[in-house]
Amino acid sequence: NGAPSHDTFNRVFQALDEQQLADSLSRWTQSVRTVLGGEVVALDGKSVRRALNRGEDFRIIVSAWATESGLLLGQRKVRDKSNEITVVPELLQALELAGCIVTADAMHCQKNIAKEILEADADYVLALKGNQGTAFAEVKSFLDDAVSRADKALVHLETVEKGHGRHETRRYWQTEQIAWYADRDQWEGLRSVGLVESVREINGQRSVERRYYLSSLSADIHRFAKAVRGHWSIENQLHWVLDVVFGEDQARARTKQAAENLAAMRRLAVNLLRRDKLCKRSIKGKLMRAAIDPDYLSHLLII
Repeated sequence: NGAPSHDTFNRVFQALDEQQLADSLSRWTQSVRTVLGGEVVALDGKSVRRALNRGEDFRIIVSAWATESGLLLGQRKVRDKSNEITVVPELLQALELAGCIVTADAMHCQKNIAKEILEADADYVLALKGNQGTAFAEVKSFLDDAVSRADKALVHLETVEKGHGRHETRRYWQTEQIAWYADRDQWEGLRSVGLVESVREINGQRSVERRYYLSSLSADIHRFAKAVRGHWSIENQLHWVLDVVFGEDQARARTKQAAENLAAMRRLAVNLLRRDKLCKRSIKGKLMRAAIDPDYLSHLLII
């Protein structure tokens, strides 16, 4: 009787078990993924801002993004931003991460998450901020002092990027000298600490930001820099695409599991479109072609 209606799609996505759909997506991605040695896998959460009823919290989707493959490896939903850390271990256990470097922001800088990453035969680079209180203060004090003294125990790298009126210099420091850190044994596999300083100049305005990290990596400054830099691709290559191209922040489906299931389908679409090498257009251009070219759509669905 023709194409299903909007209401039919809505009922289907409400009824599907969101965990089963997310796990199916993860299994497919693992089957087509080419694991690269030392690939960076970024963990981060994203809210679906309009998929809520009055009095509800934002629905949060925590994603694991393979930065070099450009693939979403898996996702888990949470109801409260503060509970992201409770679903990350479950997500890590479901993925094949051997040989990878897992990165995460300060919210996920937790001892149990570091342990889960190592048990998956991977390494970690975890951003450290005030939520870790004493640990942050100690690491910041040590690294700031060591950088000011040009301590020879630090390995150092500097990169410069220019473009679109912006000039950005990034300076990386890393050291395995952590005997001073009293709680080092509480962090499974902790081998080094690191500091990244970003100096940005945009239209004559200059800003300086420093970020601090705990890591299971040895003092290899190029691997450390690759992990830190790679983490932000989850924002540029996944979250930005979901909002700007797929309009996820404006999606209103919110009954039962509809929001989570539609989020999974959008991420599946991103995976399919990024894997396609036939069409050289942008993600938005590929979507448009798939909408008007049945042969290209068929090609995407059998990748």
